[in-house]
Amino acid sequence: MPDAAPADVTIALDGAHGCIADARNETVKFLTRARAEWGLPVASRAVDLAQLVVSELITNALKYAPGPALLHLHIDGATVEIEVWDTDPALPWARAADAGRIGQHGLEIVMAVVRDFEARREPVGKRITARLALFDEPPHGLGG
Repeated sequence: MPDAAPADVTIALDGAHGCIADARNETVKFLTRARAEWGLPVASRAVDLAQLVVSELITNALKYAPGPALLHLHIDGATVEIEVWDTDPALPWARAADAGRIGQHGLEIVMAVVRDFEARREPVGKRITARLALFDEPPHGLGG
């Protein structure tokens, strides 16, 4: 990535109607710009999964934490880091798999598609970080 290219963006979310869709749209714009302007071979699958992860994490932040939330997207090599900050210090936990449960599968979904997941308390609230591969991996056993 060229040195002059911005490798991150932060979006403030106030919880107003449509802000989850706005967060997904900003994610697409950020990754599309990484592809078009920075020349990164961002896979379509990565864009789709990033939208899913953003949607789930922002939905949880706005559902369980009072006040605003922040979405921070950062490209680090072959990975996009999706960080969500909210005001609630309680750390999330994934429930045991239960096909009969209606709802509350968001964190399970996120953890199934990301390379790495971290939740940590901040001086105010918490920060959730999910790392997602940007590029398609070559099939195993083929070529050099």
